[in-house]
Amino acid sequence: MRSMKRKIYEGVVLILSVLLMACGGKSPAGGVNEGSFTGDSISLIRPQYAKGFTVKYLENGVRLVDVEDPQKDEDKMPVSYQFALVTKGSEAEIPEGYTKVEVPVERTIVMTMLQLSNFTALDAHDIVKGITGTKNLYNKDIKKRVKDGDIVKIGMEGNFDTELILAANPELIFISPFKRGGYEAIKETGITLVPHLGYKELDPLGQAEWVKFVGMFLGKEKEANDCFKGIEQRYNDAKALAAKAVSRPTVFSGEMHGGNWYAVGGKNFLAQLFRDAGADYIVKNDDTGGSNIEFEQMYAMAANADYWRILNSYPDEFSYDALKASEPRNELFKAFKEKHVIYCNMKQTAYYESTPVEPDMVLKDLLAIFHPELVGKDYQPKYYQLLR
Repeated sequence: MRSMKRKIYEGVVLILSVLLMACGGKSPAGGVNEGSFTGDSISLIRPQYAKGFTVKYLENGVRLVDVEDPQKDEDKMPVSYQFALVTKGSEAEIPEGYTKVEVPVERTIVMTMLQLSNFTALDAHDIVKGITGTKNLYNKDIKKRVKDGDIVKIGMEGNFDTELILAANPELIFISPFKRGGYEAIKETGITLVPHLGYKELDPLGQAEWVKFVGMFLGKEKEANDCFKGIEQRYNDAKALAAKAVSRPTVFSGEMHGGNWYAVGGKNFLAQLFRDAGADYIVKNDDTGGSNIEFEQMYAMAANADYWRILNSYPDEFSYDALKASEPRNELFKAFKEKHVIYCNMKQTAYYESTPVEPDMVLKDLLAIFHPELVGKDYQPKYYQLLR
């Protein structure tokens, strides 16, 4: 008898649940089904690869954006950030615990080249009113805006000039909370600080997808979706091409600096790029970042690796002689002997201000090196090529 009553009760609950969903279009989480959202459906932001932000739409047009560490490192970032994006002029109510941000934002400050790459991709340089500096900056338009005074240099992390920040009059500032910091002084200004954690994504497409995150604050959701769709298509096309390779060479990365070798972890986005380009990264651990190790330890792992990737800022033309001069033992690696060093000079390319939204180009460069037969001899690399 008790079992029969329980079955009837469960049946009633199921029917009521269906009726509520059909009538109101509400989701159990308090948002709305995207099908009932009154905004433009092609402008809905749906993160697919990025793990650092989520978006929920409310019936009153408010977008709830939650930001957290993509790597779930609670020691470094114990709390998440919550923002309620509200159309300017709207009186829409927002849930408790969320910071209200009126959009579209018309004035902002960016802290890193990765963040700037999103504004470049969205053709939104006019919204940038401050940057940390211009070292290794190649974009002619940004340089001109700095020279003309349209963009101010606010100083480097840990040593910000709050007077210049206030003079830029930003509505919000995109920050990198894991870096050297100095944000306590900025907090006192009352300006909204928005963490941009694209650099902590472990998937190259996840990093690139933060262009959607920025697009929401600028009112450029459609442009951001279109931009990322192209990136995704080109990346996956190159990845599919790499899957046709009949062999998988091995590769390692980095070089000696100050007596130590910084080796990125096996789950780093760079390691993923290697794998997607049809190669095997020699570091097999589950570390997402990296660690400093001694030369002997790196040599034990990479002595017979087929390729060696190096990214640096060399003042002149980098060469095998320069690589040997920096550390005589470098000539012991198989990749050195066989002239298989993959190289990019940040003094000659806009690496950090472009690659976050061009992982497809980086992947294609690596593919052309690991498996040239799949790309063709006429391919022109943009970032990486074999060191001459």
